[in-house]
Amino acid sequence: MSIKIAGKTYEPALCLAPMEDVTDSAFRRLCKELGADILYSEFISSEALIRDAVKAPKKMFVHENEHPLGIQLYGARLQALLDSAEMAVKSGPDFIDLNVGCPVTKVADQGMGAGLLKNCDLLSTVVAGLVKTIPLPVTVKTRLGWDHDNINILENVEMLAALGISWIAIHGRTRSQGYKGSADWEYIKKAKELNLLPVIGNGDIKSVEDAEKVLEFSKCDG
Repeated sequence: MSIKIAGKTYEPALCLAPMEDVTDSAFRRLCKELGADILYSEFISSEALIRDAVKAPKKMFVHENEHPLGIQLYGARLQALLDSAEMAVKSGPDFIDLNVGCPVTKVADQGMGAGLLKNCDLLSTVVAGLVKTIPLPVTVKTRLGWDHDNINILENVEMLAALGISWIAIHGRTRSQGYKGSADWEYIKKAKELNLLPVIGNGDIKSVEDAEKVLEFSKCDG
């Protein structure tokens, strides 16, 4: 499969991962000049957006040289995510991405980010609502599961593909790992082998050589 967005096709797509306090507009444009295909915003709180918090709307700035670009949102309340997604669309991105991977305690323990991995019914409801409501492609960035006893990435790939997302980005760690240990690319390979939707591999990709290795090993699409 290939990644198709904004009238372009990437085989494979080289994507700038969304990173809080890192991937602002200036950094994104620099990465674009250096060859990044697809860019992501920093993650933005849906609750902060609908309450017009000072910092949140500023993160939605989209420069004309940043396309294709996705705005990444996080939250655990359906209506807040739908309302914030509609606000984000007005900023002119090419897709909306849902964060289902942030392991930070103050996020995950409130059921947001990786916290949604413990409530797949809510995850399904939120994604279905986003796909139905907004006029842009919807994507998801996620992890393997909450912990090693609850790895549910393959089930989630099947569920999310059925709901109509455009692609999934998989960080090869569980929430409990945080950023420790090594990313498990084996599950990225297994997710790709399901052949249900394009898969972007993420985790421990720190060099050109790492990117080549994960692409060769998993046959992922980006």
